[in-house]
Formats: sequence, C-alpha cells, structure tokens
Amino acid sequence: MVPPLFLPRIHFHPHCLPLPRLRRPAAIRLSLKPLCSSSSSDSPARTRPPLHGPSLRRGRAPPDHPDPFARAFDLAALRVPAPACAPLERRLRGHLLNWPRVRNVARLPNDQGLLSLGLSLPSPAPRHPASPATAVARREKLAREFNARGFLRFPNLARLSRPSPAARKRRERKGDGGDEEATRERDRDKAYVVEVVGERTEDDDDEWKGLVGEEGFGRGAWRMGPTRLLLLDESYAERRVDDLPEAVKDVLDHETQQDGSSAYELIRCQLTLFYNYWPMNEVLEALLPEGIIIPTGFETVGHIAHLNLRDEHLPYKKLIAQVVLDKNKPKIQTVVNKTDAIQNDYRTMQLEVLAGNDSLRTMVIESGLRFQVDLGAVYWNSRLATERQRLVNDIFRDSDVVCDMFSGVGPLAISAAKKVKYVYANDINPTAVEYLERNMVLNKLERKIEMCLEGS
Repeated sequence: MVPPLFLPRIHFHPHCLPLPRLRRPAAIRLSLKPLCSSSSSDSPARTRPPLHGPSLRRGRAPPDHPDPFARAFDLAALRVPAPACAPLERRLRGHLLNWPRVRNVARLPNDQGLLSLGLSLPSPAPRHPASPATAVARREKLAREFNARGFLRFPNLARLSRPSPAARKRRERKGDGGDEEATRERDRDKAYVVEVVGERTEDDDDEWKGLVGEEGFGRGAWRMGPTRLLLLDESYAERRVDDLPEAVKDVLDHETQQDGSSAYELIRCQLTLFYNYWPMNEVLEALLPEGIIIPTGFETVGHIAHLNLRDEHLPYKKLIAQVVLDKNKPKIQTVVNKTDAIQNDYRTMQLEVLAGNDSLRTMVIESGLRFQVDLGAVYWNSRLATERQRLVNDIFRDSDVVCDMFSGVGPLAISAAKKVKYVYANDINPTAVEYLERNMVLNKLERKIEMCLEGS
C-alpha cells in the first residue's frame, strides 16, 4: 500500500505577508458645471422648445394679429370628398396630425362643393308634409291631434310653438346687427383655425400634375361635393411627393384617373393656435420674467381657486390670477390669495380676491356629500379629504359613537354619520356651527348628529 501523502499545514498571517506598496493617488479636482444656467438657484431653468408639437416658442407669430399668443404652423393636408373622409382617416392612422385638442379632420367655411360655385342641386321631395308656418297653426294642429287630457299628460307638446327667450333675443339682435357681434364672440372663443395657403403659380414645375389632378397643388376650386381636409403630420409639411410615406402615395396613386385627374388634392395649409389653446403653465412662462418659478398648482374649493403665491409673485399676482381664471373656466369663477398666516382661534384665512367675482360662498362636493362653505368665515382644507375618507373606511365601525371636537362645517362628522351609530360635533366658531347645521339638513343626516357650541 502506498502511504498517504502528508502535506504540511501552512498558516498565513496577514500582517506578515509581503504586500505591494501602493502609491497615494494624486488629488483630482473636478470642476462641476451646471447643466442649465439660471438666474435663481431655486427656480427651474426654462426648458428648450420642443422639436415637434405645438409650442409658443416654436410657432410663428402672424403679423398684425390682435391675439399676441397666436402662433401659426405650416402643414400639408389631403382634400378629400366628405364621404371618403372616415375610411381614409382609419387608413392613414399614424400619418395624420396628432396634437392635443386639435382634430386631424378640418372643414373649410363655405365649402359645399357645387353649392359654393353658385349651382343648386335638386332636392328630394319631402316624405312628410311640411309643418304649419305660424305658431297659431302649430297650436291648432296639436289641438286636433291631442285632446285636453293628452295636453295634460304631454305638457311639453304645448310649448313647441312658443319661441324660447333666447330665440327671441337672437331674432331681436339679428335686426340690429347682432349676428356680427355673435360671430366676433364665437371667433374669440376659438382655440385654433385652419386656412388654405400656397396657391399654385405658372412658374411651378409640373411634378404634381397627374398625381393630384389638373388643379395642381393648393388650388381652391373643387368640382365635386362637400370636402374635408385630412391634416397630415407636421413633418410632411415641406416634403416633396417622392419623400412622402408610401401609404399617402398609394392613396393618391389609387385615386388617380386615366385622364390624369384625381379625386384627392394635396394642399398646403396653415394652422393657427390662439390664446384659448395654450395651457396655463405655458402662458405664464411666456408672461413672467426669466428666473421666476412658474406657479402651476392651487387648491380648489368649489368654484374658488386658492393660491399661495410667493413674494416674488406678488408684483404679478393680478396677471397670474387672470390666467388661472381663463384656463379653468367655467369650474373656477374666483381666484384668491392668502395674504397672511392663520393666527386667530377660529383658524380663518385672510384672503384677497384677485380675479373673478367677490363671492367666497361656495358648494363643495366630497365623497358624494355636499357642503356649503364660506371660505372667508370658516376653516376648510380640501387636502384633508383623503385622510377623512381613510378614517371613515378603515377606522370607524358601524357600532361606534364618534365625537368630532373640531368639526368646522362638518366634513368628517357628516361623512362618519353615514356609517357609524351616532356623532357628536363641536366647534368654537359660531359661523362654522351654523354651516354645520345647514350641511346636516342638506345631506339628510340631522337625526344622527348632535351639535353644540363649546362651553354650552
């Protein structure tokens, strides 16, 4: 037998091992440069305008336009017959304009095909006889068709012949030039408008002929029925025909007739976005000086927007409030700012009305319950709604008796009364107790809540 191999044990001691001597690394100095320069360390740097999509800094301001926030963008569009618009919209999905709040299908004013050229189309004969022209004749017709009992059962039928007050006002204004005022008001409320530009001249080459018809690129005449504009993606605005996507060229080639004419037309158009289109933060970024933090958040209490402006915002508080009011209508009708911290026993806030109406009385809906609130006389905090709902859902049980010692107008007491057995509510502010009583009756929970003033 081969004797086993005995190996000697070797113990390594770390402090006895010959380790290589390391050199101390030289000191490295790093000079950090800010990624974006800003005049204030607290304020975020202004972002660069995006390469695509709508932007106030990227658009072109139309000359002599009354709206200082109007911005124009050049686009290409397909002018197609109205019946073919919906199928083509689904077919060209991904190649059409995809901007927020802008439809990729536009309709030009007075675009009725042959009707715009002064030609009349034969109208089909009416299937039903025409209704009587006068209000008296309509009432007599209703009287013949329905008896007295029928009129009682269908009272709305008796009102069909009565013109509404709004209709009477429109008729009165129509004789005094009211249509022009209504048109100006309607144009003032527009968010954007699409206009056809770029008529073809004789100096242009014939690369569009045979592909878009004899009218050429950008012709306004149309020989068919009503038409629509399919707005193409903004990246196609300056492209030639050969550079267009295959899907768009296939549509044009498929619809080209043997004589070189086409049922579709490729045109250039201009999309103009107005003040009503731009969001609040982008408008404020354009109005406020460089380096000021853009106020984008506020607390909503019914129809009231509650701002907490910084000292740097105070010189522009009226301007900020007006933009907040314009961009949040009709939900927001009043904009206020807290002028001082809460220092009284009733915890009421000192508020300054900056824009809108002066009423601080509002109705708040929270968790399906309605609360009347006077923001200048009682305390209310909408940000505690999640905590109140957590207490009602996770802490309170059906057999509990809850005592709310600082109830205010009753957001927690009334919410708990829908679940628990009974609620005692108390507050030091007499005005808050008055609104608590109103809200109990408003939500039909007065039998489950007992209230009292402090010390009574």
